[in-house]
Amino acid sequence: MNDVTQFTRADWQARAAALRFRNQIWIDGRAVPAASGARFESVNPATGAVLTDVARGGAEDIDRAVASARRAFEDGRWSRKTPAERKEVLLRLAALIRENVPELALLDSLDMGKLVKDASTIDAPGSAHFFQWHAEAIDKIYDEIAPTGGRDLAMVRRVPLGVVGAVVPWNFPLDMATWKLAPALATGNSVVLKPAEQSPLSALRLAELAAEAGLPDGVLNVVPGFGEDAGQALGRHADVDCLVFTGSTAVGKMFQRYAGESNMKQVWLETGGKSPNLIFPDADLDAAADMAAFGIFFNQGEVCSANSRMLVHASIAEEMIERMAARAAQAQPGDPLDPASAMGPLVDRKHADTVMGFIASGKQAGRLVCGGERIARDASDAYVQPTIFTDLRPDARVVREEIFGPVLTIQTFKTEDEALAMANDSPYALAASVWTRDLGRALSVSDRLNAGTVSVNTVDALSAMTPFGGMKQSGFGRDLSIHSFDKYSALKTTWIKY
Repeated sequence: MNDVTQFTRADWQARAAALRFRNQIWIDGRAVPAASGARFESVNPATGAVLTDVARGGAEDIDRAVASARRAFEDGRWSRKTPAERKEVLLRLAALIRENVPELALLDSLDMGKLVKDASTIDAPGSAHFFQWHAEAIDKIYDEIAPTGGRDLAMVRRVPLGVVGAVVPWNFPLDMATWKLAPALATGNSVVLKPAEQSPLSALRLAELAAEAGLPDGVLNVVPGFGEDAGQALGRHADVDCLVFTGSTAVGKMFQRYAGESNMKQVWLETGGKSPNLIFPDADLDAAADMAAFGIFFNQGEVCSANSRMLVHASIAEEMIERMAARAAQAQPGDPLDPASAMGPLVDRKHADTVMGFIASGKQAGRLVCGGERIARDASDAYVQPTIFTDLRPDARVVREEIFGPVLTIQTFKTEDEALAMANDSPYALAASVWTRDLGRALSVSDRLNAGTVSVNTVDALSAMTPFGGMKQSGFGRDLSIHSFDKYSALKTTWIKY
């Protein structure tokens, strides 16, 4: 693999100019047009230029994809392979991803605006790592024998569910697809993947690489399209056994309704977040500020677990506000293909409009510390400055609602109990951070925070070895770790009397 850390802006631009975009639906191991012939534009948010026209899948294409997945599952071409055999294919896929890191990174950067330096050093290598981890884990999970007593043998086995529908978001296109595909495929399921319409390109290339790795035809199908067409059709399909989704809470609720109105398929959701970051007076304030800036400005703040609410002790509030303003000044957006840029554009103009609406409401509700403006460059106005607000009421929209942009609110507290009450006063419970040198406080505060993951003296701690997911309206079920296999398998008891 090329050393992407040495690539210059000119290097990335040259590679981008030479890219070949996969823009057809992937069904039964082949690239095919949409049944309707419809297409939609994939637009580079950094420039406003059209990258390619992508086949727009609809209900008929979902039917074709599900039928292909069902045939593949029922005839056992993948589902009845041994865990070790499935592992070898997925390890080959991980290796192919590593060989194609520059291409995959560029596809996500061009498609949704993320910094190519992040896509090439975090996202694409992470995808390979997660495929490898789940592949290595699957043949180390043992079935059970129940302690039933003499003359009875009760075997409890994990079995694949069948056809899994996966709907993934645009903020980490390749990684979020991987988080669903790696455990689903490792356990022997067939999958129909619907990538976000804003970012379908890396998923289509991934399908091609999976076929090259030896994944049998029909085991992975990819249908790009819009939520109201392809997404709803997948959610309502009577031959889909399980639906996994990462995205907004509002859309997650739709998938629950689709399941209830169709075949009562399992639905697993990872949805919104409004993660608090609690900073106590004994914390290392410079380290806290550095990581807080990363926690809200990384990926333009388009992160479900972004630490978007800073709760800081009143005695150090002004110090932290100054530190955060200084770091925001260093995080100004620029060309995502330039390794010197600190942020890229938001995913599209429509989302930038939404974020600017939140910023307008914040200007009315509190004090703007810095930022708050939209920036136009290279024929695109999807760039938004890193923005910080303070002096806000607890019911302000920018405090309560997920913005999904580079917008931080700073509130103050005087006691630990007050900090916890503020942190937990949210419909979301995905992630939280705590900054303190006091181990007792770190443990007690972490225990009382309502969040799927609590990071102490860091933000957004993440590993293939630890489960990721939330509670409340942040969803249920877990991605990553050995627990991720739970969503894609059922426990089957076979009882023998002898």
